[in-house]
Amino acid sequence: MEKIVRQTLLYDFYGELLTSHQQRIYEDAVFHDLSLSEIAEAEGISRQGVHDLVRRCDRILEDYEDKLHLLRKFSKTREQIEQIRDLADSSRTQPMLDERMKQIEALCAGILAGL
Repeated sequence: MEKIVRQTLLYDFYGELLTSHQQRIYEDAVFHDLSLSEIAEAEGISRQGVHDLVRRCDRILEDYEDKLHLLRKFSKTREQIEQIRDLADSSRTQPMLDERMKQIEALCAGILAGL
């Protein structure tokens, strides 16, 4: 997964667990694509301080994921939904409807079991 996409998803799941100061700086660095110098000037801290805080936030978010696995579960659910869509689309044109419906039911059961 591309780093920026992973950072964004981790922040979506766990960002509220960061302090408001961490959230503000992390959002400026990751989402608003401000330079470390721009953030440092706006926040009244050193460029190195911004760099360290962004790295610390990355570690914090990754630690939450290591413990809670929300992103992993979300990704697995998304994959299963895509499989269901593919099966449903292929079922319209293929005569193996009963087999496809069994596969769709199994995927749905797997999704529900993971929630």
